[in-house]
Amino acid sequence: MRLSVIIIAKNERHSIAACIESVRFADEIIVVDSGSSDGTVELCRQLGARVEETDWPGFGPQKNRALDLAQGEWVLSLDADERVTDKLRQELLQAMESGDERPCALPRLSTYLGRPMRHSGWWPDYVVRLFKRGTARFSDDLVHERLLFDGQPKTLQSPLLHETYVDFEEIIDKFNRYSSAGAKMAQARGKDSSLLLAVAKGLFTFLRTYILRAGFLDGREGFLLAVSNAEATYYRQVKLMVLNHPYRQP
Repeated sequence: MRLSVIIIAKNERHSIAACIESVRFADEIIVVDSGSSDGTVELCRQLGARVEETDWPGFGPQKNRALDLAQGEWVLSLDADERVTDKLRQELLQAMESGDERPCALPRLSTYLGRPMRHSGWWPDYVVRLFKRGTARFSDDLVHERLLFDGQPKTLQSPLLHETYVDFEEIIDKFNRYSSAGAKMAQARGKDSSLLLAVAKGLFTFLRTYILRAGFLDGREGFLLAVSNAEATYYRQVKLMVLNHPYRQP
């Protein structure tokens, strides 16, 4: 029962080693890199991963490129800042050997500025990551891609660790990139926005994260996350507005 782990990366030297080390039990580890300049490629090869260097077509298409390189009967898709614990490893191996070929949804425990987030809509954050090769593909979305498959996944119990957003520079950079990609996707689907809608959606996002999803129970980091989510929503809507209604040139 062969397992392929696929990872997409760009400038992930600070985190990808821990990801690779956590899946040493796999038969092959494939990293698809889109132009790293921080030594990510060299580090991954030193750690024994197969690395393919390519351009950046968006999250969904890039993950499908990685999937097409996999040779294992089963595939585990990870982000560079995710880690498989010993307990999750045992569950993954048991799932592959069980005879049940449904994809597996893993509960993901994410950190924000070092704090595990148990509320704010971040827990339990089920993500379908283990599947039999040939039974699933990723959507072609530029961002927030989904794994497409038939039927319902089975759910595992042990969490996948997600060490995300270690500092504010990363937070700002990520929501800037994601909001741009999200705006382009929305425009391609015929969506439009306005300044009023951007403000309203940003405010609602804050209230949903901090109040409705009990982000206040995550302390200081819960408030900061709610603000970050609101900003990302606001800028996505503003960027969509500008794409559809460009500024007047003097």
